[in-house]
Amino acid sequence: MSISFNIHSLEIPLVRPFRTSFGSQSVRDVVLVEAVSDAGISGWGECVTMAWPGYSAEYTRGAINVMREFLIPTLLPLLGSTPAPGSVRAALAVMQGNPMAKSAIETALLDLWLKERNLSLGEFLGAVRDRVDCGVSVGIPNSIADLITEVGQYVDEGYRRIKLKVEPGWDLDALRAVRAQWPDIPLQVDANQAYRRSDAEHLAKFDEFDLLLIEQPLPEDDLLGHKLISSVVATPICLDESILSVDSAESAVEFGATTIINIKPGRVGGFLNARDIHDLCVEMNIPVWCGGMLETGVGRAANIALAALPGFILPGDTSASSRYYKEDVTQPFVLDNGQLLVPTGPGIGVEPIAANLAEMSTNIEHVEV
Repeated sequence: MSISFNIHSLEIPLVRPFRTSFGSQSVRDVVLVEAVSDAGISGWGECVTMAWPGYSAEYTRGAINVMREFLIPTLLPLLGSTPAPGSVRAALAVMQGNPMAKSAIETALLDLWLKERNLSLGEFLGAVRDRVDCGVSVGIPNSIADLITEVGQYVDEGYRRIKLKVEPGWDLDALRAVRAQWPDIPLQVDANQAYRRSDAEHLAKFDEFDLLLIEQPLPEDDLLGHKLISSVVATPICLDESILSVDSAESAVEFGATTIINIKPGRVGGFLNARDIHDLCVEMNIPVWCGGMLETGVGRAANIALAALPGFILPGDTSASSRYYKEDVTQPFVLDNGQLLVPTGPGIGVEPIAANLAEMSTNIEHVEV
């Protein structure tokens, strides 16, 4: 048996522009990695980079290049058959950084490996639920009126938690308006590193809104700053961009920089690392939840399986497909009473729809190794 790879580049319009403190998107540049066995079975993974290095240092064209030129060739000694997941992780670890590119390759090969064994990703990871509670992330709109309209739509659809993107100049008034309209809905905010240590007293004003958490208020490398903020702000501090590995998660918790962790498989280099961080947090009694990166159904399916593990006790950003896309590359994930079903089919449990993949595609690179 041998394995080849196809790197699919897609462009998918968003149903509405999604703005955060680091930029705005109206079209999602999507990269799907397809690992194909000589038996014609495909495994799929999604690379969650953005077109520019805003959220992280990785960006789409760079990720494609590093996959093609370095990461996939590194796997050559393993590809006489579908390699075991641990072997793939170990081989990719030889290269520094590039966790999103690594995650896409690892997930494609994991999907293929699980399909050959008729196992679902949920079974493999240790899922304990057949459905997960869903939250939704609300970007920074043009006005408070637009914010209320958008949040109202998500509340009517049944989402079980609202997350507002915030930045200096767009925070207190937005929170006040949403809380006035929905006093009891679970609510949290995400700053994407937009504040600084000097904003501690300002961030303390968030306490009046009974938030679940404040996500990543300071730059990702400022663990001391997050600890200092925690001494002033009563609302729990959650880390996202700062969490890159099991070691960084343990360090952040032990140092007192966070009491809640957002786990994103792409950010930490794959689902094996994501599971290991989850297991550590369960041991340390730290709540976790599954973040999102505007994934298509390919990435969403895998995230939902992860979110079904026992330590994921807070609703994640595992929203329905319609939150971002009028048409998904897979069959859409549809909200049911504020929840999504965990896929039970082999592997990640979904496949791209051929016609949708063709229509959305902008390029395909075939990589032989």
